[in-house]
Amino acid sequence: MPASYAYLGPEGTFTEVALRTLPETATRELVPYVSVQSALDAVRGGEAEAAFVPIENSVEGGITTTLDELVAGTPLMIYREVLLSITFALLVRPGTKLSDIKTVSAHPAAQPQVRNWLRSNLPDAAWESAASNADAARLVQEGRYDAAFAGEFAAARYGLEALETGIHDAENAQTRFVLVGRPARPAAPTGADKTSVVLWQRDDHPGGLRDLLGEFATRGINLMLLQSRPTGAGIGNYCFCVDAEGHISDRRVAEALMGLKRICLEVRYLGSYPRADATVADVSAPRPGTSDEEFVAAADWVARCQDGRF
Repeated sequence: MPASYAYLGPEGTFTEVALRTLPETATRELVPYVSVQSALDAVRGGEAEAAFVPIENSVEGGITTTLDELVAGTPLMIYREVLLSITFALLVRPGTKLSDIKTVSAHPAAQPQVRNWLRSNLPDAAWESAASNADAARLVQEGRYDAAFAGEFAAARYGLEALETGIHDAENAQTRFVLVGRPARPAAPTGADKTSVVLWQRDDHPGGLRDLLGEFATRGINLMLLQSRPTGAGIGNYCFCVDAEGHISDRRVAEALMGLKRICLEVRYLGSYPRADATVADVSAPRPGTSDEEFVAAADWVARCQDGRF
């Protein structure tokens, strides 16, 4: 039996489309799960080799369900990421007209991406959240709702038709998906990588966030995501999800993580992995003073000073 990848289902989700862009899926069984949590739990429980889930979109930022699942519970690790351009279709049962639509459904992350279109075209329609966009299409098929925002490709799978296509409020909207597995040695650096961590402060004090960010800034590390999430310990208690440019094997990244480990209550390493936008990203040389060679030279200078050889 082939190893399996869990993903946010059912069949016909944007997640499935993005997952099938990975070459290794040709040798994996792809198993849909009803939620991000259940897909990640399948990995934690050994039912799946890895899980593929959405983690960020370019309209609303981090997808909190996924971030919270990575923050809590048994540690998991990100191995790959995929970017997928997103446009929605309004899927309905055959024969449905726009004037017939009283209820619409989709995943909560879809709502900010179609809000203006909905206000202009279906101002009186009630919004109902679904576990995924494809699940919303399934519920339309069953007669629970009148229409669903989903990928046009899901129409045939659920016996629906696309009443409107190319729906989006923001041009060039994208969603980022990640392949998540159990902790292991990260892949070798590619030169265009990303490192993800979760940070917990020791205490709440003036400049606390600046202290955390300073560990990156002083080493010339650019941040690509910074999002606070409540810890559940009371109002005002937050941890910080961070995506930083670079790989843990880069000296500047490793030293930043060591600095954070010294000053944070807890640091959860979520992995170092290739950037999905490597072909278009600016992967030019690091800022002066932050290359691996300069870190080595500085360490050698300190050692010579200690030996009286300066």
